[in-house]
Amino acid sequence: MVAIQVQGVSKRFRLHRGRRYLTVKDFFVRGVMGGWRLAEGDEHWALREVNLEIPQGKTMGIIGANGSGKSTLLKLVAGILKPTSGVIRVLGRLSTLIELGAGFHPEFTGRENVWVNGILLGLSRQEVRERFDEIVRFAGLEAFIDNPVKTYSSGMYMRLGFAIATAVDPDVLLIDEVLAVGDEAFQHKCIGKIQEFKARGKTICFVSHDLGAVEQLCDETLWLDDGQVSAIGRTQEVIQQYRTRVAQEEAMALRTLHERASASEEPQMRWGGGEVTITSVVLKDSLGQERYLFESGEPLQIVLSYQVHSPVGDPVFGIGIFRKDGLSVYGTNTAIEDLVLPPLKDGGQVAVLLERVDLIEGEYLLDVAVHARDGHPYDYRSRALTFAIRSKMRDTGVARLSHRWILPL
Repeated sequence: MVAIQVQGVSKRFRLHRGRRYLTVKDFFVRGVMGGWRLAEGDEHWALREVNLEIPQGKTMGIIGANGSGKSTLLKLVAGILKPTSGVIRVLGRLSTLIELGAGFHPEFTGRENVWVNGILLGLSRQEVRERFDEIVRFAGLEAFIDNPVKTYSSGMYMRLGFAIATAVDPDVLLIDEVLAVGDEAFQHKCIGKIQEFKARGKTICFVSHDLGAVEQLCDETLWLDDGQVSAIGRTQEVIQQYRTRVAQEEAMALRTLHERASASEEPQMRWGGGEVTITSVVLKDSLGQERYLFESGEPLQIVLSYQVHSPVGDPVFGIGIFRKDGLSVYGTNTAIEDLVLPPLKDGGQVAVLLERVDLIEGEYLLDVAVHARDGHPYDYRSRALTFAIRSKMRDTGVARLSHRWILPL
C-alpha cells in the first residue's frame, strides 16, 4: 500500500527583484528619498514534475544541494504549501519536524507549548496528559519545562519539537535537517527512535545532508537537483551517484581556481633571483590526467615545468604541502633525498610521484621551489595551488597512518 504519492508535482514561487513597501512610513520615507520602487516579480520553479511513491512502512531519504527543493517537497507533503500543479496523497496520521521551533509560541512555556502542539497535531487532552511526562523526559527538559521557550537554545527547541512530533505516534513522519542542531547524545536518541518507528511499520521521509545518517536509516533515496528528480532507488546506489557528481563539481571548481590563478597578473607570494623560474605546476593522477581532487590513498604526481634564464649548477627542486591553516604537512627536496641533477639547460620538467597520499579529508596548499645547494632561491612559489583530498573515513589529525586492528579472538 502506498503511504505517500506525489504525481507530477511542480511548485512555483514569485521572487521580487526589489523590496516592497511594507508600511505607510516605508512608502513615505523611501518614496521621498527615491530609494525603493514597487518590485517586479520573477518566477522561480522550486520543483518541476516530481513523481514519487513511498510504500507504507518504508523510509525514504531525500538528498541534494542547498536550494534543490528538498524542504519545499516536504512542506508540500505536509500540506504547509500547496502545489502549483500536480497531486499529493498521504495515507494516515501525519507528523512533521520541518522547521526549528515551528508551531511554538515564544512567550509560552515549554509545558504550554506541549499542550498546544499536541492538540494541533491531533491528540486529545487525555492523550496529551498521558504522554506529557514521556515527552519531557525524552527531550531532557525537566528542569526547563516551565520556562518560556524564547529562553531555549536551538538544541532545546529541536529536542522538544522532536519529542512532541514522535509522541503523536504518527503513521507518517516527515523530518527535515533539524537533527543537525542537536548534541551527539540526543542525535543517537533520535536515530534510535526513528529505527523504532521503522520496526513498527511507520513511513518516514528523512531530509538530510548527513549522507551517513541517510545510509543508516533509509531503504530508498531520492536525489533532487535543481527541483527535478535526478535519481531514485536503493540508497547506496543513489548516494554513490550523488557523491560522484559532487566530486566532479568540486574537481571542476578546483581546476578553474588553478587556471585563474595561473592566468592572473596579480603579484603572487613569490621570490628568488630568477636564474631559473617555475613556469607551471600541475597535479596528475595515475592515468596522467590533470586533477586537483583526490581520494585519500591515491597516487599523486606533481609536475613542475621550468625555464632556465642563466646557467646554474647542481640545482635543487622542492615541494611543501600545507594545511589551509598553515600547518606544514610534508616537505622534501632533491637535496634531502641525495639526488643530484645535471646542469639545467633551456627548459624542461621535473616531477615527484607521491605513491600514496594518505592525508585526512580537507583542502591543502602546495609550495614549490627551485634553489641552489646553499639555499639561495632561484624561484620560490608559495601557495602555488590548492588541491583537495576526500575520504570515506572520518578519522582525525593530518595523515592517515597505515595500520590494522588486532581484535580479541
